[in-house]
Parts: sequence; C-alpha cells; structure tokens
Amino acid sequence: MKNQFNRLPLEDNGSIDHEEVRENNRSDVANEHGKNVIGLHNHRKSTHDRIMGTQLKLKDPESPSSSVNSSAVQADPVMDDVGECEIPWEDLVIGERIGLGSYGEVYRADWNDTEVAVKKFLDQDFSGAALAEFRREVRIMRRLRHPNVVLFMGAVTRPPNLSIVTEFLPRGSLYRIIHRPLCQIDENRRIRMALDVAKGMNCLHTSIPTIVHRDLKSPNLLVDNNWNVKVGDFGLSRLKHNTFLSSKSTAGTPEWMAPEVLRNENSNEKCDVYSFGIILWELATLRLPWRGMNPMQVVGAVGFQNRRLDIPKEVDPLVARIIWECWQTDPNLRPSFAQLADALKPLQRLVIPSHHDQQSLPLPQGITVNTTP
Repeated sequence: MKNQFNRLPLEDNGSIDHEEVRENNRSDVANEHGKNVIGLHNHRKSTHDRIMGTQLKLKDPESPSSSVNSSAVQADPVMDDVGECEIPWEDLVIGERIGLGSYGEVYRADWNDTEVAVKKFLDQDFSGAALAEFRREVRIMRRLRHPNVVLFMGAVTRPPNLSIVTEFLPRGSLYRIIHRPLCQIDENRRIRMALDVAKGMNCLHTSIPTIVHRDLKSPNLLVDNNWNVKVGDFGLSRLKHNTFLSSKSTAGTPEWMAPEVLRNENSNEKCDVYSFGIILWELATLRLPWRGMNPMQVVGAVGFQNRRLDIPKEVDPLVARIIWECWQTDPNLRPSFAQLADALKPLQRLVIPSHHDQQSLPLPQGITVNTTP
C-alpha cells in the first residue's frame, strides 16, 4: 500500500534556545492549566506610565541576532513589552490550588468576574535564566490565537507574584480523562480529540517563525466543557530560526519524547510529531505509555534501542498506520500536522469491532506491529 503521506522537505529555518529544568515524571499530570496569549490594552494608567517611562532597551530574544546568554540580560521589573500584558496581582482573587510542579503552582482564580488559571513561578528572581524563561514563555503564548490553543490572558510581571494567567479549562487534562478507571469516552469523541490536537499543533508549526512545543503530551492537553482539546504548557517551547533546535538537556517527560531528543541530538519541529503519535496511541488504546518502566528505562529503550510501543492488533489499520508514520526514526519521514489533520478527518473508528475477524484485516503495507520503524 502506498504511503498515505506526501513527504515534504523541512523548511530551512531554526532555533533559539534556553532550557527549563522540569520534572521528568508523572507528577507532570498536575501541570493541567497553563499558558497562551491575548494582549490586554486597557491597562491602568500607572502601569502604562511605568512602561512608557522606562529607558531600558532590550534585544528581542525572538530575533536571530539576539544573544542567547540570558545572564547578560538586564531588565526593569516591568520588562518593557512583556509588561504590556500586565495583570495587577491585586486584581486576582486566588482560589484553590489545582496543580503543582517543579516550576511552581497553578491556582484557580477570578479576574474581573472571569474564571482563570494562574501559574505562579517558584523562582521570583528577575535576573538571569528565570527572567529569560518568563519572557520567552509569555512572548510565545501572546502570539497564538487558535481555538485549540489555551488562551493567554495576561501576566503578573512583578515579584513576588511572577505569574502567567490563562483561561481556565474545567475538565482538566486529557491524561486524567482517558486514564481514569473505566474510561467511557466513545471513539468518535476520541478521534475529534486527536484532530483538535493536530489542529492546535499545526497552528504552532505554521507560525512564522515556527514554534516547536518540545513537551507535547496528554498531561499538557486541556479539555473544556464542550470536550474541545487545547494545547497548553509552553514552558519548554522554542522559536525556530534555523534548521535545528540545539538542545543539550532532556527536560520533559521521556514517555512522550522523540528518540533524537532523548539522545540530546539536534532536533526540529518533527519531535512534536513523534509525541503526537504517543498521544494517538493513548487515545486508541486507553493505556499508559511505557507502563511499568521508569523514565531512564524509557530513555534507553526508545533513544538507544530504537524500540516503540506495541500497537495492539485491535487498533484499526488506518490508525496504526498514522501512529507508525509519526514514530519514524528519521524525523524527515514523519508527516506534518496538516497532513495528520487530513488523515484524521475521515476516520470513523480507532479499533476494529470485536465481532470482526481480526485475522482477516491485515495491517497496511509498511506497518509491522511490535518492531521498530
């Protein structure tokens, strides 16, 4: 069977990089609320005056010519353009804590009679890497407008309350929904969820410059009341200005990470496509990826032994084919998210009905279950 994806050459643009140190483990499930963009224009006059009055001129870290040495950045607490989306801390009514991670805490809150999520950073030091991390995440989030990307509302730009404010998504993470005992989410809804993720990620990858998420996983996908799925948590994201992202840290969660990332090799946006393959596998099987293995064992299996998750025989062959394409060892052979969205739209099922004779339904050519791609 002919490969259903057309091979597209990668664009010749690449990356700027600062690293975030995060937990590499399932405590990431708590990272359920988080991060994206809308500039707020009706600021308090005092805030506007402080912004306009600052004499500080910073290089734009999204520019290819900018220095990536975050320790060299000096900034006023208002932080020029980041301060333009400022939400005063005193305008937030903080409620219950709904998430906890190495970066800090996430709270449910009220802002001007609107329910929001507030990600408060543990590191409130406005210098060096902490400042660069905060600025980068805000700048990435404020660029994005898409129904399948978590909406950024603003930021608290002054310590000791350095925070990012986003829309609140009441159903929490996709991880919790599909991995709860006796999950009853029907196949059509799970297919729509996968399509939502592909559409949201296509928004990131088609932006100029390309935004590479680098931590795409089911705990970072949030679900609203209408079961729409939105991409969130841009703490590890990077803007791609050159061909590759040069990264010497495996911050993230190994269960969802591409083999080239696990090996600390240069990577591009196709590392997100590999991660999507894991998410589609989760939606099809309702199983935890690499269950029973610790993170270091996953690093060894995927990154150095070229192993992949088993695709159960009951998974529909078309779905298995899509998953397999996402897991190609050569990143250039993985499809784009636009191609993935096109492949997902006509899907009618994730698994073969139990009354079918599964032995009479061979996998498409090119897919060999329980082997490496």
